[in-house]
Amino acid sequence: MWRDPGTPADSFYQVRPECTSDVPQTKFKIKAGKTLSVRKWHAAFTPDGYLDIGRTLGRIHRGGIHPLIRGEVWEFLLGCYDPKSTFDEREQIRQRRRGQYAVLKEECRLIFPLIGSGRFITAPVITDSGEPIQDPIVLLEASPDKGTSHSSATVKEVDKKIIQWKLTLHQIGLDVVRTDRTLVFYEKQENLSKLWDILAVYAWFDTDVGYCQGMSDLCSPVIILLDDEADAFWCFQRLMRRLRGNFRCTENSVGVEAQLSNLASITQVIDPKLHQHLETLGGGDYLFAFRMLMVLFRREFSFGDSLYLWEMMWALEYDPDMFSAYEDPDSVTGKSEGSRGKAKSTRQCGKYERENMRRGAKNDEAPLPISIFLVASVLKDRSTKLLTEARGLDDVVKKSMHWGYETSQEVSEKGKEDVTANLKLLF
Repeated sequence: MWRDPGTPADSFYQVRPECTSDVPQTKFKIKAGKTLSVRKWHAAFTPDGYLDIGRTLGRIHRGGIHPLIRGEVWEFLLGCYDPKSTFDEREQIRQRRRGQYAVLKEECRLIFPLIGSGRFITAPVITDSGEPIQDPIVLLEASPDKGTSHSSATVKEVDKKIIQWKLTLHQIGLDVVRTDRTLVFYEKQENLSKLWDILAVYAWFDTDVGYCQGMSDLCSPVIILLDDEADAFWCFQRLMRRLRGNFRCTENSVGVEAQLSNLASITQVIDPKLHQHLETLGGGDYLFAFRMLMVLFRREFSFGDSLYLWEMMWALEYDPDMFSAYEDPDSVTGKSEGSRGKAKSTRQCGKYERENMRRGAKNDEAPLPISIFLVASVLKDRSTKLLTEARGLDDVVKKSMHWGYETSQEVSEKGKEDVTANLKLLF
C-alpha cells in the first residue's frame, strides 16, 4: 500500500545558508491525510464561522498543522478565540484588541520613544536608582532618531514601575539579537525590532512578571506566524497565561521549580532506580530539565519540530472554557470563578483534558502540564543509558541537551501514546 512520505517543513522556516550545519534537520513532515491541511481547516467551519474544534484537535495531535495555517489555528488553541463564535464576532474582537495594543504601545512610546521606531537597545539606559546613563554611545543607541537624543534621557526617573521597566529593555535587546538568528526571517531589522517591541510592551503590560530570559524563545515563533503585530502580541499574551507561573520569581525561587519537583515525583514513581541514580549524582533537583520546561523544548529541538510539539501538547490539553476564563478581567492565572462547575462537552476537549475530567480533578486544582510527562517519558526511555553511562551530573546535562537532535519525533509520539499510561500509574 502506498504511503505519503511527507513533505519536509524546513522550507517554511528558511535557515541562513552559513548556518545549515549548525542546526538539526527538522523531522516533522507534512503528510496528506494526517496533517491538518488548509482544506480540512476551512471545512471545519460552518458558513457562519462556528468551528468544529473536536474534529480539529484529533487531526492536530495525530499529524500537526500545515505551516500555512499554523498561526490562525494557534489563536484558537491558545484561547484567543472561542470556537463557538462567528466570523463577525471574531473580527470585532480582533479589531478591539488591535486598538488596545495600539494604546499600550503608545503608553510605552511616550515613556521611551524608541518603542515603535524600528530600532532597539542592547545597553542599559538607567540605573537602579533611576539615574540616566550618560554614556554617549548609550545615548545614541537610545535615541529614536540617529544622531539626536531625547530630553527624557537626561532626567532622573522617580516612578518605580518605569524604572523597573526601563531596566529590562536592554536585556530584551540582548536576547532579541540571540533568538533564532539562524533563521532568514531575522536578517531583517524590522523583524528584530518587532520582537523587541512586543516583549517590551508585554513587560509593561504584565508588571508581575515583566521580562525574563527565555520569553524571546516563546515569542519568536508567534511573530513569524502572525503578520500583524497586535495579533502576535495577544497570541503571545495567551501563551504566557499558560506559562507565566514558570517565570514568576521570588527572592528564593523561580516558578518553574514547582514543575521540576513534580517531574522528580513522577520519575520516582515510574522509574525509582533512575530517580535514585540521579539523586546519587546530585541531580535530584532535576535542574538539568530547567530549560526544557521553561521554554518548552525550543532549544532542544529544531525550530519546526518544536512548533509541532507545542501544538500537539496544546491539542491534547485543550479546554473549551479557556477563552471565557481568559476574557474574565478578574481571572489572572487561568480558571475564572464563572467557568467553574460549568458542564462542558468532552468532545470539545483535548484527550489529556478528557482524562483529567474522567479522573474527577477538582476545579481549583490546575492539572500538571503535559510537558512534565513528556520529559518523564523520555527519561524513562533513556533510563538504561543514563544508569550505565552517566557518571556525573555533567553527563546527565550533556545527554539531556542532545535529546532533541535524536528524539524530536519520538518525544511527540510519547505525547500521544504514553501520557495516559503515566497518569494511570500516578493516580
